[in-house]
Amino acid sequence: MTSRVVPDTNVLVSALLFEQGRLAWLRRSWQTAAITPVLAESSARELIRVLTYPKFRLERPDIDRLLEDVLPWCETHSGPIKACQLQVRDPKDQLFLDLALAAGVPVLISGDGDLLALKNELQPLLILTPAEFQIWLDTP
Repeated sequence: MTSRVVPDTNVLVSALLFEQGRLAWLRRSWQTAAITPVLAESSARELIRVLTYPKFRLERPDIDRLLEDVLPWCETHSGPIKACQLQVRDPKDQLFLDLALAAGVPVLISGDGDLLALKNELQPLLILTPAEFQIWLDTP
C-alpha cells in the first residue's frame, strides 16, 4: 500500500537535487509509487521559490525538469487548510504541519528542528526525519 506523506521543502529539494545523495532513495520511492507526496498550492509555490535560490544555480529549464521528477507523482490537496492550534516556532514551517493535518496523512517528513520539536504532540500524525521515515517505511 502506498503511504501518503507530506515532505517539507528541504526534504524534497535534497531528494531532487542530489541524485546520489542520502535522500536519493526518497525520489525512487515516489517514482515507484511506494509513497505519494501530498502538496498544496502553498507548498508547491514554496518548492518553486526555493529552487530559484541563487546558490542552486538552476535555470528555468532545470527547475522545470526537477518539477517533472516530482509533480506527476504527487497528490494535490485542494481542500481547506485550517491553521493548527499548535504553532511551529518558525512560521514558515507551519504550512507543512497544517497541510499534513488537513490532508490526513500519517507522516510529515522533515529534518527541521522546529517541526521535529512537535514530534510527540500530534498523535496519530508522525513527524519523522528522513532516516526515521525510511525505517518506518521498511517496517512491515
